[in-house]
Amino acid sequence: MKKKLITTALSTLAIAVGGVTAAQASDWPERPVTMVIGFNPGGSTDIQGRVLANVMEDYLGQPVNVVNQPGAGSAVAFTRLANNTDEGYTFLFGGTTALTFTPIITDVDYEIDDFEYLAAVAIGQNAIVTSAEQPFETFDDIIEYGQDNPMTYAQQTALDQAIIENVAEEAGLDLSIVPTGGGGGMAPLVLGKEVDFAYSGGTHAQYTPSGEMVVAAFLSAERSPFYPDVPTLMELGYDYSIEDYRTIIVPAGIPDEAREALIAAAEYASESERFRETTEDNTFFPVVFIGQDEMEDNIRRIRAATEEVMGD
Repeated sequence: MKKKLITTALSTLAIAVGGVTAAQASDWPERPVTMVIGFNPGGSTDIQGRVLANVMEDYLGQPVNVVNQPGAGSAVAFTRLANNTDEGYTFLFGGTTALTFTPIITDVDYEIDDFEYLAAVAIGQNAIVTSAEQPFETFDDIIEYGQDNPMTYAQQTALDQAIIENVAEEAGLDLSIVPTGGGGGMAPLVLGKEVDFAYSGGTHAQYTPSGEMVVAAFLSAERSPFYPDVPTLMELGYDYSIEDYRTIIVPAGIPDEAREALIAAAEYASESERFRETTEDNTFFPVVFIGQDEMEDNIRRIRAATEEVMGD
């Protein structure tokens, strides 16, 4: 079945925060807060999230403890969050494809309305990568090589796997899929040439400056500003793309004071030099601040568009 993901132009709003303190904002939280990351340590989401947690601590005045709950492209973490009842003291930081795509193709124990989407702080940079020591470099090279040789691909999510399986079918590739728990699991497989190519949600930024890893193509609708010479799959003639956001997500119905404090802390972090340096200079993700109303609309818009196209 043809799977085509339609993305639309992203509008963002960055609002300066300058000098707001936790005491000025709210008495919440009164105890430590937990940030859940749905991937293994070492990937781009984990790297960004740990710095984000530190910056949010400064604003909230309480520790923000990071807990990794990998599995099924973060679906395990979303399932646990949906059943959480601690009224905002546990939130998830991560991408949104586990909501906009995964429930369409597999049974999960959560749905969009189980959560609130408080704020996005970065735009996803989804890529197809390979080792610099492979006999191919561009995505066209990979396809040409794969038409004569069996290939292996390291996936991280149901979405990237579905896209690459469709590309492989269109191109006539003999492709085997190797699952990973995130960027931390993907990188050694690529660098050790245990797989031929892989999906990266941003971990490639740790290895492309040294020349160890090569970005063959982007799955985003537009080229990355950090790799302006690398084309998107859509530019190469494959009608697939991923619109994704690094977002702070909570169970639906948390108290107003918790919601307001977390949104304000996210806004504060989006203007933090520490968070910007890590996210833009080290993981090559554009930093933004997109508030709750727009993110609620984005999640439902992307999900509806995906469902429509998947039904073709």
